[in-house]
Amino acid sequence: MQNAVSPQLARRMADALRMLAVDAVERASSGHPGAPMGMADMAQVLWHRHLKHNPANPHWPDRDRFVLSNGHASMLLYALLHLTGYDLTTDDLKNFRRLHSRTPGHPEVGVTPGVETTTGPLGQGLANAVGMALAEKLLAQQFNREHQGRRHDIVDHFTYVFLGDGCLMEGLSHEACSLAGTLGLSKLVALYDDNGISIDGHVQEWFADDTPRRFEAYGWNVIRGVDGHDTLQLEAALRAARELAARGERPTLICCKTTIGRGSPNKAGSHDVHGAALGADEVAMTRRALGWTAAPFEVPADVAQAWDARERGAAAEREWRERFEAYRALFPEDAAEFERRMRGELTARYREQLPVLLAQAAGRAEAVATRKASQLALDALAPLVPEFFGGSADLTASNLTNFEGCTRAGRDRWGNHLSYGVREFAMAAMMNGMALHGGHLPYGGTFLTFSDYSRNAIRMAALMKLRVVHVLTHDSIGLGEDGPTHQSVEHVPSLRLVPNLDVWRPCDGLETAVAWSCAIERPDGPSALCLSRQNLPPAARDAALAARIRRGGYVLSDASGAQAVILATGSEVSLALQAQAQLGAEGIAVRVVSMPCTARFDRQPRAYRDEVLARHLPAVAVEAAQPDFWHKYVGRDGTVIGIATFGESAPATDLYRHFGITSDAIAQAVRAVVAPHARAVAGAVGELVPAK
Repeated sequence: MQNAVSPQLARRMADALRMLAVDAVERASSGHPGAPMGMADMAQVLWHRHLKHNPANPHWPDRDRFVLSNGHASMLLYALLHLTGYDLTTDDLKNFRRLHSRTPGHPEVGVTPGVETTTGPLGQGLANAVGMALAEKLLAQQFNREHQGRRHDIVDHFTYVFLGDGCLMEGLSHEACSLAGTLGLSKLVALYDDNGISIDGHVQEWFADDTPRRFEAYGWNVIRGVDGHDTLQLEAALRAARELAARGERPTLICCKTTIGRGSPNKAGSHDVHGAALGADEVAMTRRALGWTAAPFEVPADVAQAWDARERGAAAEREWRERFEAYRALFPEDAAEFERRMRGELTARYREQLPVLLAQAAGRAEAVATRKASQLALDALAPLVPEFFGGSADLTASNLTNFEGCTRAGRDRWGNHLSYGVREFAMAAMMNGMALHGGHLPYGGTFLTFSDYSRNAIRMAALMKLRVVHVLTHDSIGLGEDGPTHQSVEHVPSLRLVPNLDVWRPCDGLETAVAWSCAIERPDGPSALCLSRQNLPPAARDAALAARIRRGGYVLSDASGAQAVILATGSEVSLALQAQAQLGAEGIAVRVVSMPCTARFDRQPRAYRDEVLARHLPAVAVEAAQPDFWHKYVGRDGTVIGIATFGESAPATDLYRHFGITSDAIAQAVRAVVAPHARAVAGAVGELVPAK
């Protein structure tokens, strides 16, 4: 913990944060100055006195994590990073909200050094922080050791999160904070910026919750009535939170009463300062009110020196590395495993055993649902991927996300599978936080139709390029009797629209195993596995096909002299193969292409895609989903068989017949496209034959 500075210097340190935010927003003519101005004192006490971090190495494993959940206050974080010594220059601050700058409008992980997560959609950062705190607790339970009466704790850090009224109004905050209390995430400390203002004005008309009692009901420690501008009260509250954490029982919420836009003579305490620059006149008056005489973007030398955290940050990391080396001497295998997991590398055994797993999947002759094929893959993969942390949103027995030998995580016990309860959004956002923290490869399951609840967190995972896996079972009308409320006819196509999200819809056990392996090995983005409830016959029976399956689309079954191409995915692949056999008996040769992951297929070289699709031939695509997506593959002259309406309540076999998704319908569609194509080809040939 850093030595305290005088109250006068502490105030000037906070004012430096205020004025850097004011100057950057003013220069950009865009941004949110009010929240940084209101939270500056909170940030000064936390970052100067308590936060364990090293500006020279933003990624060392045992640093404290800091999350700015109210991400519109991004200039507060940028000012903190700049002043404490991260690689963020004054010019970077001046380029706030400019194209390709390192200071975008909301914090983005991977863009700005020291930013732990991308925030902006309110409540997401808070849920990410819960995931980070869970990751810390699990890693501590797994790796910390005692030897001859002495503790060797290599995982021992806090997760701090700033949040505002907007974060608490979002329903996600309830899901995540309820679970954080249940799990007893004691090293999670949230500082609530209670300024009573949102975009529309004073929030008491639409947000009158008793927030302290709400969090007490969740099982949190709550420190009430802290003046968010009184450094002594803030210091006492943070000390108390750390002391409470030592008991290992509950997370802590510190309720800080603040004034938005503090320091602005005419706009403080109003929504006018929330999302707009102050204006030149108000900036000048704010400078006078604060007694701030430095020019824009300049910081007095004594204030800059007080903020510089590079020396103490290097010392903190050095001390941890010395402890880690002592740990390594006693527990060399554990130390190597911890380092591997924090690097995000896979085990050598995974690479060695994957071909065996794929051969086993290809060798299964029985029909199984792909959700069951997924569980079989997990049974084989889990010993090879010890960083797996699975879970389900109260649907474990249906999603089959548990695997042989898995252990249920709980408040006082380590485990590698969590029952999240009916909290799809929190599950997805917490998985993002776990992935950002490092040390785990998180996956979580729910019904595909309920991916709507977690959609924004799925999008954020894609934006942040996180390795997380969404297991989304009971796809489309194959769900059957539960009816249209649960039949996800539009979800697969809509998920495919999310940039950087690999959406898999495998047709059998081998494709499912390959999908899992690709999701595990992918370092730069999330994957969604959309799986069937109903049993599907094996289609890809040769393990040698795995390399082609990895490309996202491949020729599953070809025919000499093919006259058309059928494209299919998931449960409709077996129907395509049946249609191919029917047409072959009629003398119509057809190629069947399986497309388990269109995103991966679209990343293949043009020559490969053209070869697989045989673009000179007419095409029919079939998927029990909204059909519009497939037109980019079949072109103007092709046909798509799908469902352009909601489903019905009935057994799956009845529904497939009702909606015309059958081998007979596919065969008829092929006949319809082959005939005019044959006439067009014949006509073109005729034009080339000279007249006698």
